[in-house]
Amino acid sequence: MRKQWLSIAAGLLLVMLMMAACSKDEKSQTEETEENDEQVTEPEEKEEPAEPAYENVYPLTGIGTDEPVDNRIVAVMVNNHPKARPQSGLTKADIVFEILAEGNITRFMALFHSEKPEVVGPVRSAREYYFNLASGYGALYVYHGAANFIEDMLKNGAVDHLNGAYYDNDGHLFERSQSRVAPHNSYLQFDAVKEVAEGQGYEMEADYEPLPFLSEEETADIDGESATEVSFSYTNEPVRYVYDEELDKYLRYNGSSQTVELDSDQAVQLDNVFLIETHHEVIDDAGRREVDLQSGGDAYLLQKGKVQQVQWKNIDGKVLPVKDGEPVGFVPGKTWVNVLPDRTGLDMVTIQ
Repeated sequence: MRKQWLSIAAGLLLVMLMMAACSKDEKSQTEETEENDEQVTEPEEKEEPAEPAYENVYPLTGIGTDEPVDNRIVAVMVNNHPKARPQSGLTKADIVFEILAEGNITRFMALFHSEKPEVVGPVRSAREYYFNLASGYGALYVYHGAANFIEDMLKNGAVDHLNGAYYDNDGHLFERSQSRVAPHNSYLQFDAVKEVAEGQGYEMEADYEPLPFLSEEETADIDGESATEVSFSYTNEPVRYVYDEELDKYLRYNGSSQTVELDSDQAVQLDNVFLIETHHEVIDDAGRREVDLQSGGDAYLLQKGKVQQVQWKNIDGKVLPVKDGEPVGFVPGKTWVNVLPDRTGLDMVTIQ
């Protein structure tokens, strides 16, 4: 009997040992499986960091910045006579208006805000329709010389202004170049503008509402016909805008000569080209004009290699594109506005 119990006990012990061994194997296999699972677990995807939010927006370009934007806009009259080319400072301008002066020669008014050039010029004389534009943009108006009736209007408060004739070649605000002859050689020394203007009692800080600009998504969805080259003529020499796909910008030409900086050959590169037509009228024997920049009219807007037929409207002193009465946003960046006489107007524009 005792042998029988010993045999049973031995059997039970053997079963228990086998069960313990199986449990240990299962635990080991479980730990190994869990360890393998940990090794093949996909890492969690990290969220892309959000685009940095800028504190401010440059009002004439729509480009974000963390720099202060409370400096006053400075509008400078720039000579476009063939003897004045290439000019200086135009690549730094946020907006340039190109309008006929006398004869068939255009003159530029360059608006500077987001960038400050060292030198701008050659600087030429004032015109009423230009200083009215400068006033509409809240700018300080800088020019060199004016007819007596124009100067009287400016002195009577038409717009805050600096006349280079009173600072001619003073070596501080204006300098004459020795490489060109008058009246194509007077250059504004831009760093001196703030000091001289404040000395005249002008406020050189300002708060501006940004112009209407497209968002990144809206820019990608711009509609319109292809416009890789656009040309028209104020004279026998055409003004041309050529779209550079690699730069994603328009380049400007007078005939075959590209518009570049005098000292660096850096090209003017534009995100918006705005062609507007309006009434022009010669008002005196010297060929001076009145140009209607109030009434609105037809226009072309070139952006991203495409052209839209729009209208232009003067909204609170600013010349802006509209469609069906609603503002059309600019692509953030630099803009050139060509004002064309309505006698030929947009009919003279060739688009390829």
